[in-house]
Amino acid sequence: MISACKELGIRTVAVYSEADRDALHVRYADEDVCIGPYPPSASYLNVASIVSAAEITEADAIHPGYGFLSENSRFAEILADCRIAFIGPSPEAIRTMGDKALARKTMMKAGVPTLPGSSGALETLDEAVELARKVGYPVILKASAGGGGRGMRVAQNERDLAAFYEIARGEAEKAFGNAEIYLEKYLTAPRHIEFQIFGDRFGKVVHLGERECSIQRRHQKLLEESPSVALTDELRETMGEAAIRAAKAVAYTGAGTIEFLLDADGHFSFMEMNTRIQVEHPVTEEVTGLDLVKEQIAVAAGEPLSFGDKPIKARGHAIEFRINAEDPERFTPSPGRITVFHPPGGTGVRVDTAAYQGYVIPPHYDSMIAKLIVKGRDRAEAIARGRRALEFFVIEGVKTTIPLHRKILEEKDFQEGRISTRFMERFASPSGK
Repeated sequence: MISACKELGIRTVAVYSEADRDALHVRYADEDVCIGPYPPSASYLNVASIVSAAEITEADAIHPGYGFLSENSRFAEILADCRIAFIGPSPEAIRTMGDKALARKTMMKAGVPTLPGSSGALETLDEAVELARKVGYPVILKASAGGGGRGMRVAQNERDLAAFYEIARGEAEKAFGNAEIYLEKYLTAPRHIEFQIFGDRFGKVVHLGERECSIQRRHQKLLEESPSVALTDELRETMGEAAIRAAKAVAYTGAGTIEFLLDADGHFSFMEMNTRIQVEHPVTEEVTGLDLVKEQIAVAAGEPLSFGDKPIKARGHAIEFRINAEDPERFTPSPGRITVFHPPGGTGVRVDTAAYQGYVIPPHYDSMIAKLIVKGRDRAEAIARGRRALEFFVIEGVKTTIPLHRKILEEKDFQEGRISTRFMERFASPSGK
């Protein structure tokens, strides 16, 4: 975000917790304000502190990033009351699509394909049992206010459903302060395909193509690419139209993502909408040549979309690798001081990071320390560049997921595009095999 603002000639203010005092965004911003100690509740989720920082620095707008308050409708409302622009969608759109059960119901009304399941939040276990009998097992229970895999339970039979119902409600309450859950038919090995959409205040909504996000661990994405090898031109057009229809159903403005599940027969269903820019947006930037953050800022300032009326077509192939500070075999966090940091370069390689040699990875927040994005003329060249870039990416002092990504690229099924959300199960053992 700071890079986009620099190019636009806009002054920036960085807010940070005490744990992030040495982070690069603090160094790069024109001004910086500490908003509290490391617990998110006392800093990055402290709305009063953030608004105060904006007011004392006379900031005109706030970009919420892609975590913490980025999908908090109340935060967007408070900023509007304070006459500070929120670089994101309206509070109403955030509220509707943030409630997964309500979003599902809204998509049904808009004619967007959805999986068989409940039309809203479940009221009782008996209702869930009756519905599961109609839908057929397996089914999945999901938190209405959820995300990131929390509050999810897969039931293979009625006994599982009875056992998991209250557990899922409890997890949802603990994670999101909302115990409501809903039920859907569970697809055992789908692809996860998402469409990047953009809307402006003049009613125009476009999509910028898809990203394949099937390589996941514990419902958390590890690797994303665009375009997806699973989509024909016809299917891409059909899914893109459905994504636009979904966004228009909530009068969406700014950057967002419509996420679909795609089965082996080419049938797709709405999963959820992310009412923010996503971690993997550089993949779309690389194949479209657009700066999505600049576009976010322009739309928030009341400007129309700059894309024109012609569909945006991808050029080449891009892959993003999430480089996390984790033990790649046990998937446990690996915080600590980075003693050596040497990112790769060369043709078709981009690294987005806030890390540097000597930086201490704190244990308090998300473990991602860099995004490695490679682009090639086609998927084969992108994979080759990914191999080279991962080999040249040197990080010492903490363990990272770089070795895991190198293993993924050597898998024949990945090379030939035979992937699904169950792909990572082959790396589930402590040995990584």
